[in-house]
Amino acid sequence: MTQTVPKSMRLQIGIFGRTNVGKSSFLNMVAGQDVAVTSEIPGTTTDVVEKSMELLPIGPVVFLDTAGTDDVSALSGKRLAKTKAIFERADVFVLIMEFGVWTEFEEIITREAEARKVPLVRVVNKADLQAPPAGFEPDGLSFLCSSITTAERDTYVDRFKRCLIEALPDEYLQPPPLVGDLITAGGVVMLVVPIDLQAPKGRLILPQVQTIRDALDNDAAIMVVKEREYAHALAMLKPQPRLAVCDSQVVMKMVADTPSDMACTTFSILFARFKGDLVEEARGAVCIDRLRAGDKVLIAEACSHHAAEDDIGRVKIPRWLRQYTGCDLTIDVASGRDYPSALAEYSLIIHCGACMLTRREMLTRLQRAREAGVPVTNYGVAISFLQGVLERVLSPFPAALNAYRDEMNAGTDGGL
Repeated sequence: MTQTVPKSMRLQIGIFGRTNVGKSSFLNMVAGQDVAVTSEIPGTTTDVVEKSMELLPIGPVVFLDTAGTDDVSALSGKRLAKTKAIFERADVFVLIMEFGVWTEFEEIITREAEARKVPLVRVVNKADLQAPPAGFEPDGLSFLCSSITTAERDTYVDRFKRCLIEALPDEYLQPPPLVGDLITAGGVVMLVVPIDLQAPKGRLILPQVQTIRDALDNDAAIMVVKEREYAHALAMLKPQPRLAVCDSQVVMKMVADTPSDMACTTFSILFARFKGDLVEEARGAVCIDRLRAGDKVLIAEACSHHAAEDDIGRVKIPRWLRQYTGCDLTIDVASGRDYPSALAEYSLIIHCGACMLTRREMLTRLQRAREAGVPVTNYGVAISFLQGVLERVLSPFPAALNAYRDEMNAGTDGGL
């Protein structure tokens, strides 16, 4: 069943190093199978090789085997560009190197890890060809001495796991809950799920499924209804549910039908906290009020899909923005892992829930926006702001609600 865990929910482990130091051999050793082609010819890895597996006790992971950082082949430019893209995706860097060899390429990987504050595990390979001197001890817990060609696979894999566990921040070993801290065991969670043109035939979308699973993991009961049946379902339930979660497109009706003493929010807002920084994205929503004619807004969606007739990101949000502001805005759309390098030209970024991105990718996007001085908000946060119900759906998250109110007050004070 571990293969059903979405890639975006797995720990992303980037494998880096010079050509022919044994990156692919290392991946094959850890995986226990021939995942990547190995050869004595430098540059055998021509593209990023991805391997999803269960690495106990850490859990579901994706290994990202990259091309050599010193590739000088005819295709080196494209290969290195793909390798550099993994810098932003990887939750942990694994640097494969040879004992006694330290070049500018090892230095580059080390600097990239330090700049991103990403854990770095260094693997000394080919120790059977040049054994470390007697008495040699690894340099801390992030330095691993390994000889992949020997038969001691289990020993080296265990050492690697220990280094990962020691190096990783707690957030990657204990991911934040979606709804677990908002509910109690034995309580009921209401999920309001519209079935419209964008709903996939015969199934629910990933955020809905993950929310159901998290509620079940926390011993809650779940009732799933369409927006038209929500009020009737509420009336049938005694005692009252602990929480209601809806698709952002029906947030006004959900709020109108929800008792004032019952918590409610949206799937997109849950994911803003789960994958990114809800406090910052709540603060960013206030910037919608500051948009002026001619301003550029970026709609960033993490998945690539064929837009439906009334697509939320490409049609509805742009329409609501123009109606709310009364301004002729320039609105660009970036989808999938295509994220513009020139962010400073935008006055606001409205990002989806990022269910298809890793948490580190989303945090990296937020950091890049901060560096460019561009506020960021989230689909669910923005839609709730535009519909006038944002304080209501932020009420389960006091820190985000206070940040939103503080930003609103700062804007009011600035206008006096």
